[in-house]
Amino acid sequence: MSAATSLRVLLEQAFPDAPVLEVVDRTGGGDHFQVTVTHPRLAGLTLVDQHRLVYDALSGPLGDGTIHELRIRTRGTR
Repeated sequence: MSAATSLRVLLEQAFPDAPVLEVVDRTGGGDHFQVTVTHPRLAGLTLVDQHRLVYDALSGPLGDGTIHELRIRTRGTR
């Protein structure tokens, strides 16, 4: 399983039924990613809190060095 697929699985678990959930390997090297998440759970939260939830969902790969660089785009929906 590719790193991008593994990240997607973790995000799908944290944000089930997200209308938008994208993971892009920005460099093709499997360690620089951009993730986009739109989900009702993010509605009403500050950008910092939204990003914190994404970081929490990806804490494993962030901690073990799988992710070297991460760009996050989030949006709450109602």
